[in-house]
Amino acid sequence: MSTLTNQPTIDTTRPAIPFGREVRVETRKMFDTRGGRWLFIITGLLIVLAMGLTLLVVALNDEVTITASGFSDVMTIPVSILVPIFAILTVSSEWSQRTHLTTFTLQPNRGRVVAAKFVSVTLLAVGTIVLAVALGAVGNVVYGLITDHDAVWNVSGKQLFWTVVLQLVFFWMAFALATLLLNTPATIAVFYVVALILPVMVYPVLSFIFEWARDLLPWVDFNYAAMPLISGENFFGEAVDVGPVEYVRFAFTIFLWVVVPGVLGYLRIQRTEVK
Repeated sequence: MSTLTNQPTIDTTRPAIPFGREVRVETRKMFDTRGGRWLFIITGLLIVLAMGLTLLVVALNDEVTITASGFSDVMTIPVSILVPIFAILTVSSEWSQRTHLTTFTLQPNRGRVVAAKFVSVTLLAVGTIVLAVALGAVGNVVYGLITDHDAVWNVSGKQLFWTVVLQLVFFWMAFALATLLLNTPATIAVFYVVALILPVMVYPVLSFIFEWARDLLPWVDFNYAAMPLISGENFFGEAVDVGPVEYVRFAFTIFLWVVVPGVLGYLRIQRTEVK
């Protein structure tokens, strides 16, 4: 005769991980490594160094003047050059160091992981931009105190808005390229070629030699597309009547360098075998 006993029911379900917790985890992971911490420290030091050198130049030469707008531009240079590497590493390092095995085990929904990384990168971008602008304001105050010139506050809301937007777009481009390539050296190389080398060394030469380059470049480069929206002038100092075409150009550059590689990268992450 067998005896039936009531076995306890084991609930194998678990509540979903809150998205805010995933964002905090992805943000912390950017600074957990020695490389991430030192990259952030170096970026901060470069921002302070840029402000110090600017103040030194204007203090030693009375003929050199600078305004709040100039300080803002100087402070955002280190941010736009170095901090986008965080956007790259937060994606590509998962695959190069094979930590994605743990990440996708704890959170099988890869779309939520990508979304959490994107939000954490955006928050970091906004935070560093705010820090750079704040230090620029401090530098402008110090400039008025140590020189015979008055501090000039000429940063308009429009200019500040487009500065933030342009910086965010570069962060998002770095993130999108990282999802597409899933390789740190390759992504960094492509990002700096597209964001720095081509606009500084190649596009100006093409625009001065070929007439068609002046019409084409605003459709393929963020800086050329955003310049009329920020200052009302093109990259050559010529006045531009800003209309729908200028906004469409800027939107198309975002589509070309953020949306297209981002969507393709998302699909690749969803389909790539975890091994």
